[in-house]
Amino acid sequence: MSIGRTATAVAAVALSVLVATPAAAQPTTTSAAEAGAGWLARQLVDGERFEVDYGGKLYPDHGGTIDAVLAFAAAGVAEDNALKATAWLAEPEVLPGYIGDPKDSAYAGSYAKLALTAQVRGEDPTAFGGVDLIAGLESLMGASGRFSDKSPYPGDYSNGFSQSFAVLALERHGTAPKAAVDYLAGTACPTGGFPLDLEQATCVAQVDATAMAVQALIAAGRTAEADDAVEWLVEQQQADGGFIDVLQKGEAGTTTNANTTGLAAQALRVAGSTAAADKAVGYLKSLQVGCGAEQAGAIAYDAKGFSPANATRATSQAVLGLVGTGFATLSSSGAKAAAPVLDCPATTTTVATPTTSEEPAAGPQAQQPEVLARTGVPVAPALWLGTLLVLAGALALVLGRRRYAPQAASARR
Repeated sequence: MSIGRTATAVAAVALSVLVATPAAAQPTTTSAAEAGAGWLARQLVDGERFEVDYGGKLYPDHGGTIDAVLAFAAAGVAEDNALKATAWLAEPEVLPGYIGDPKDSAYAGSYAKLALTAQVRGEDPTAFGGVDLIAGLESLMGASGRFSDKSPYPGDYSNGFSQSFAVLALERHGTAPKAAVDYLAGTACPTGGFPLDLEQATCVAQVDATAMAVQALIAAGRTAEADDAVEWLVEQQQADGGFIDVLQKGEAGTTTNANTTGLAAQALRVAGSTAAADKAVGYLKSLQVGCGAEQAGAIAYDAKGFSPANATRATSQAVLGLVGTGFATLSSSGAKAAAPVLDCPATTTTVATPTTSEEPAAGPQAQQPEVLARTGVPVAPALWLGTLLVLAGALALVLGRRRYAPQAASARR
């Protein structure tokens, strides 16, 4: 290849490197909640949804996607992903898979949770994806005040969560029916806690269900019943600040976990139990994956460490607990568009200068940090810039040789 062609090729490569340099870096954060929500956003399929693997086949995970949207609102970040996820949930081919086919089925918990999510997003719950979620929810309330499923299949999957979400959504829309609130309050166990499974022969209080009931009762102005439930919640807090799902007690390996603790921390904060809430937040932070790990920002289900099988839902519910804003007032208004990454300081490596009498010892090359300290600028652009400078130097060398070659030849003659 001629010198001219070589110079042209070098210049072209240098230009291509310059064009390929990323335009902007992901924002960084030191907030545990923002880092968790940012990690969560990056796990979404196509940036809009979660999927679940069942029998080797992937299915849309509506509930998990909604949990993420609520976490984004709580942390005030990942608004771009929240917009996409909300639009996906409203798609006509997606919506019936969650709330039920209007011809023959309707699920109370799904109607209630999605209506609440629409309210958090500033959407109209009476016209979400062309469906009036409020009217659909109200149609599922029986004479006793309980919200139940309608399905051609045997069994009713409505539970304490369904009832609490329904009261919260209807209270935000206007006022929850007194019968619905009375029914919820009446499900309390003698201990003060609330059950997940309703109308059972034995009332078994559960932390998750109690946390949801506390929020719903406070939203409806039933503070006396809520106070008893809060007292029971505080009694369930473990020494490490976390909470155990009561229904799982006795199973091998069951310990405090992020899901249950996240919901409990949120309820305790809403109820004004600051000390207990702070202790729970400390536990949640102890489960967050730190700098130096690929999954930095994620929150593990328990002290065993990060597992992709349960980290997304654990992170979603943990973020709610870290922030502490209740479902009755939660809003995505003002949320930042981007999904931030955990702000990790760069690692530094000291290289010893060899003496003139000794050869330097061979050793592994220093690892490059993934993020430069406190700048939020990924290392990749810096590496590209270094490559560009090297190529530019090569170009200058080629051109320089071309310029001075005739003079050197003349001198030799």
